[in-house]
Amino acid sequence: MKIPFIYVFLFFLILNSNPFFAQGFNKLKIGNKEKLGFSHEKLDSLTSFLKKSGSSSLIILSNGKAVLEWGQSNKKHTIHSIRKALLNSLLGIYITNGTIDTTKTLSDLKIDDISPKLTEQEKKATIADILKSKSGVYHNAAAVSKGMLNKMPKRGSHYPGETYYYNNWGFNILGHILEQQTGKSIYDLYYQHIAQPLEMDFVNEYSKIYVTKNEDVEIPDSHGFYQYELEKSKYPAYHFRMSARDLALYGQLYLNKGKWKGRQIIPKEWIDYSVKPYSITYKPAGLAYGILWGVLMKTKNRPSNSFYHTGTGVHMLAIYPDSNMVLVHRVDTESDYTFSEDELYEMISLVWQSKID
Repeated sequence: MKIPFIYVFLFFLILNSNPFFAQGFNKLKIGNKEKLGFSHEKLDSLTSFLKKSGSSSLIILSNGKAVLEWGQSNKKHTIHSIRKALLNSLLGIYITNGTIDTTKTLSDLKIDDISPKLTEQEKKATIADILKSKSGVYHNAAAVSKGMLNKMPKRGSHYPGETYYYNNWGFNILGHILEQQTGKSIYDLYYQHIAQPLEMDFVNEYSKIYVTKNEDVEIPDSHGFYQYELEKSKYPAYHFRMSARDLALYGQLYLNKGKWKGRQIIPKEWIDYSVKPYSITYKPAGLAYGILWGVLMKTKNRPSNSFYHTGTGVHMLAIYPDSNMVLVHRVDTESDYTFSEDELYEMISLVWQSKID
């Protein structure tokens, strides 16, 4: 049956004018693998590994084009700790425009927590200290893993600005400070400043969950959610559920030094400032932490600094400026999964092996 032209025309008119219908059409530009320096055969070996190991999706962007888009790249999953890298952009916008003053202390901002409350020493921590994960505040927090708890220093053992500790209390409080100083939710801000300009699938819908002791977290079917654990802290963790495609777009934005289609979305100077190594976390491998980004420092085998963030040791968003490459790996951690942290390292190795010498 031949469909009248007018119906086809109306369909595409609706598709292009309605944001709801437009979701899911932010397809990445497809690149020629060989021209971009990748082996088709080796990429096939990589995808075979991903299938066997239980990955959900993998995207490799080179020069802004998809060399590989494998798996359920449009399905949203919880991104876990990569949420910190998303917060980096919003903080950068509002710190640079003067809305947030990084010299302000927790005392200046009238920030405290549940008992045992913050000490006078802890309240001297500045926003700048917290951004660098050197707050000196070791209060319990929402969404803290056993590994974090095992490494947490004793309360009062370090002054603000003195010692690095990957601290969810600090990350959660940065989310609170952003909302306190702007009067908007993290998700409103992300949708306004990032998702809309990049034409992401991410929509401005979010919810709240309340978790009690020894209770499993039930993930809501929304693009974002606050996780409250009121027995630990009054400040929630803020979680994002996003597709691999959306994370790839975000990574490309950072590779572009914050510019998108001629518009400077994130200040370039903030990105440069954020991805410097402020704390060495593992010197033999050249690993460090910047501001809400992990940093791969320049070494004998690594020609320049790169930056990344992982989630639960199996999700990854990595930006390699010297290679003009973005890497996104996802696992469906909202269901039973088998993919391990060791397999993440193997996946990264296979990605680099897939490049043509």
